Amino acid sequence: MNDSRAGYPTGMRLSLTPRDTVFFDLFADAAANLVEGADLLHRVVTAEPADRPDLVVLLRDAEHRGDEITHTTMRRLNSTFVTPFDREDIYALASAVDDCIDHIEEAGTLVVLYRPHLLPGAVLEQVEVIRAQARCTAEALPRLRTMTDLDSFWTEINRLENVADDIHRRFLGELFANGTDAIEVLKVKEVVDALESAADAFEKVANHVETIAVKES
Repeated sequence: MNDSRAGYPTGMRLSLTPRDTVFFDLFADAAANLVEGADLLHRVVTAEPADRPDLVVLLRDAEHRGDEITHTTMRRLNSTFVTPFDREDIYALASAVDDCIDHIEEAGTLVVLYRPHLLPGAVLEQVEVIRAQARCTAEALPRLRTMTDLDSFWTEINRLENVADDIHRRFLGELFANGTDAIEVLKVKEVVDALESAADAFEKVANHVETIAVKES
């Protein structure tokens, strides 16, 4: 039957089953948790060595909250008939957000585990980039409800990831050129590599958001 004959304007798309919108809340919660995790990581790298273990416990708590949000998302995905966008995109985005908090927690844990004598300035620079990425993500993911103003999100995240790449390359060049203690060099490199992985993970989140936005446009 023609839509106009049923009392609806011709061309109007009808949804026979309401879409479950809880996914938008879960993505917003996961993104807010990234901000908390990034801020805790900043506290870890700027704290006195003796204070770091307690801060890493808080950081692990944030990582566990991220896991719970991800598990809730997956359970909901498996029990929902109609989703707000493609199932594979919900799964991919939830997994990518979870990877971000995993790498953030890993970096903080390595700082405590390896106890480097000195964290170079590049570490704090990378952490600041990650904090900026986390805030940007927390501002953007709630806009998945309306699919508005998302292009600025992935543009900014990609820009920040390029900044992180530059910091990483510069740091490695300086580290291997000037480092005299091989063990200390390896300790710090592991931390910086984990931070680079976190920055990369945020870019993957942005890429998934772009994919979703393109499909829904």
